[in-house]
Amino acid sequence: MAAPSEVAPGGAEGPFQGRDDFWRVSAPEMMRSLGTPEAGLSAREAARRLRQAGPNSVRARKKASATLLFLAQFKSPIILMLVFAALVSLYFQSYIDASIVLCIVFLSGLLGFYQEFSASGALEKLLQVVKVTTTVLREGTETAVPTEEVVPGDMVILSAGSLIPADCLLLAADDLYVEEAILSGETLPVRKEPGVVEAAQPGVAQLTNVLFMGTHVRSGKARALVVHTGASSQFGRIAERLKLRPPRTEFEEGVAHFGFFLLEVTLVLVLLIFASNVFLKRPVLDSLLFSLALAVGLAPQLLPAIITINLAKGARAMARRNVIVKRLPAIENFGSMEILCTDKTGTLTEGRVRLEAYYNWQGQADEGVLLYACLNSSLETGIKNPIDEAILDYRQLDLSGYQKVDEIPYDFSRKRLSIVAKDASGVVTLITKGAFPSVISACDSLEAAGARLPLAPQRAALEELHRSWSAQGLRVLGLACRQVEERPNYEPEDEAGMSFLGFLLFLDPPKADARETLERLRGLGIVVKVVTGDNHLVAGYVARQVGLAGRILTGREMEGMLDAALIQSAKDIDIFAEVDPNQKERIVRALRKAGYVTGFMGDGINDAPALHAADVSISVQDAVDVAKEAADIVLLEGGLETLAEGVMGGRQTFANTMKYVFMATSANFGNMFSVAGASLFLPFLPMVPKQILLTNFLTDFPELTIATDNVDPEMMERPRRWDIHYIRRFMLHFGLLSSVFDYATFGVLLLVLRADPALFRTGWFVESVLSASFVVLVIRTRRPFFQSRPSPYLALATVLVAAVVVVLPYTGPLAAVFGLRPLPAFFWLSMVGILLAYGVVAEGLKRRFYRPAKAEEMLPSLRPIG
Repeated sequence: MAAPSEVAPGGAEGPFQGRDDFWRVSAPEMMRSLGTPEAGLSAREAARRLRQAGPNSVRARKKASATLLFLAQFKSPIILMLVFAALVSLYFQSYIDASIVLCIVFLSGLLGFYQEFSASGALEKLLQVVKVTTTVLREGTETAVPTEEVVPGDMVILSAGSLIPADCLLLAADDLYVEEAILSGETLPVRKEPGVVEAAQPGVAQLTNVLFMGTHVRSGKARALVVHTGASSQFGRIAERLKLRPPRTEFEEGVAHFGFFLLEVTLVLVLLIFASNVFLKRPVLDSLLFSLALAVGLAPQLLPAIITINLAKGARAMARRNVIVKRLPAIENFGSMEILCTDKTGTLTEGRVRLEAYYNWQGQADEGVLLYACLNSSLETGIKNPIDEAILDYRQLDLSGYQKVDEIPYDFSRKRLSIVAKDASGVVTLITKGAFPSVISACDSLEAAGARLPLAPQRAALEELHRSWSAQGLRVLGLACRQVEERPNYEPEDEAGMSFLGFLLFLDPPKADARETLERLRGLGIVVKVVTGDNHLVAGYVARQVGLAGRILTGREMEGMLDAALIQSAKDIDIFAEVDPNQKERIVRALRKAGYVTGFMGDGINDAPALHAADVSISVQDAVDVAKEAADIVLLEGGLETLAEGVMGGRQTFANTMKYVFMATSANFGNMFSVAGASLFLPFLPMVPKQILLTNFLTDFPELTIATDNVDPEMMERPRRWDIHYIRRFMLHFGLLSSVFDYATFGVLLLVLRADPALFRTGWFVESVLSASFVVLVIRTRRPFFQSRPSPYLALATVLVAAVVVVLPYTGPLAAVFGLRPLPAFFWLSMVGILLAYGVVAEGLKRRFYRPAKAEEMLPSLRPIG
């Protein structure tokens, strides 16, 4: 903990902060120090403090500033070098050339800025849908506000599942247990109580009156005073020291590798061309500008904008499918997901649990069992789960004669929950409900009409009843009790020497369309694995009902497995049953280490560790805060069908992003290879820098519409990943093919038309733009291009660019500015023949390139599973 120090609260306009050792201060004193009235802050005062303290976020997500976003379009080192070279041209009074270079660079940046700025605005609106909120007391009214708007001096209202939004001093608590593993590493929940801790520098575990940002409520209720927010919180200080950043997704890793690959190619090309032109005694400045222009021509400089546009459009399309994306790069991982781990409740089953029966230990219906079950469910302050709701919905009982004394909250090691209740006559009873094996282990007797019988003679029969009901798909809980003396607090150690009361039987039937949905996911190349804390017999029964019969691994069996063994066997397991939260996380990590893109879908407190560990973390709109906050993707409607729709959206986004990569790298590499080669045997530069930049600008323009393009169904049938080797092979095949027809154009211009430099450059400029635009329609699909229709926007942009290129040489003064001149009729006839031949050969090469063997090389993720 930080050393104790006091920060004065300030005057009316001063900053409101609490002292660092606020655990040593009483609640009334701290409220006075922070200027917090009993009814809470006013909305106006909270707004003022928010302006002063800033957003309550460790890493504040800044809204896109138009100016900064525009300037970011020019941060590429190559662009900066080009601007520098243009400025040098201005120094040497080459005003026209320098102006044209700067103008084209500016227009390219303007296009990227417009698209990215539009995308960022749309995404802000989408994220509002799933923003995590905190309940605060404002002017005597409980109000839900975005967690980022919580300020020092706010009073927050917390319940089970709530994320603790800031460092707080506890004001009031009712059986409050908090999970602090993120700070302390302690996996068991910690009891919290109001009060004062006198220690000057205690550890986290000793601060029983403090709630820390980033932790969450396991059970109970509380009211707390916010003292430190954002970077001033304990978690914020740790994050600042460690410079914590979210791990890069696999897609982001792919983009990074692709960037390094292009940088290597670009540097080699620039150095060779510059050195060659200087060796041939051409002007150094012209050679420098020419080399840099080639570099710009090779680099897909709009890739960041294209990725953002694609992801934003994908996010909007997925929102229409009731899937909200919180972190954009997760879209690509969503489409690449190969394994989905999910609980069965609400995904494979209806999620509407109903109480089927309540039996005593003899297997007979018993109203006493129902009464104690209702007491346990109605008085517990943890999250109201479907089990408790099913018990309370079964029948309304009069519980007014009972009073809650204390609670021992549920945890995943004990797998049971206890309530201490006092009846009207003053008798205090500890009532325990939980997994049958866990409850029976705490018992030594049976309850029989007020008498206690030994448990041991009946234990085998009870276990057989449990197995029999579980094998029928019924979830079976045990119920036990014992009378205790009244005292303020009870601990898990008190759950001993109990009397077994009976069984609670629940049914959550499989969804009618679960089998069909799983078949659809299999058809998409996604393997679904059930990861549940439920009994293995119940999990196995439900899995068989929906067509998932296979190997089962229990949490107990996992305990004895080394990580290496789990990595080897996890891919063959269909059902992981009776697992705790840490084991869920371990399963996800094992599958990732085995090389699979792994998704995890969860909505409970116990799912948070696995959600953090997954490549793709998925939750639902009505999940607890801690699960929704950990998720990359939130489903507005639960269920695997909605998830399947989202996967299709993710794959469409990935496919269109890769189209741009293939188009840009192959066409640009081919054109630049041709120009670079021609520059070595021609007595003049085959293109001047401004023509190269204009070529790059015009060929990039249609590709800004690639996010709208149609995707062939077969491209979404399987998960796909970045593969730099595949991209390089594609670039070489189709880039060199482009160069073949470039050199055919050179032959027409030099050998037939005897072109001078101006005519050569004009003809080459026209052919390079037209061929690059035309081939986009060919290589955007694996099908014959006439069988796969491009989107209207892509088709229109391609036609528009072609029209501009055809007309530009005849525009007089504008053509002269770019060094272009009218072309003879024979050239146009030759151009038609070259483009037709290019299209035919590209189709043939495409068919050969995409033969099955090559396709499998592209998809390393599609190896057999299980």
